[in-house]
Amino acid sequence: MSFHTSLPFAVGKYLITPITRTATTGAYTASLSIRRGQGTQTHDRVYTFKPEFDNKDSALMYAAAQGRYWLLNPDSLA
Repeated sequence: MSFHTSLPFAVGKYLITPITRTATTGAYTASLSIRRGQGTQTHDRVYTFKPEFDNKDSALMYAAAQGRYWLLNPDSLA
């Protein structure tokens, strides 16, 4: 199982990092890390999404889009 990340982007107090993982089927899954704080006060939430993708770029784009959507509507991933 291998992991790939895209460049994280910071918005306000949040650091958003799109992540992909190769599934055993060869498809890619999309995940999103939302980090807040620093040092011992860091809080990181990681969301993994259901759709699987044929390539890592599509999975990273989906995760980044979900991160941007979350910034507009934080309750969307609740």
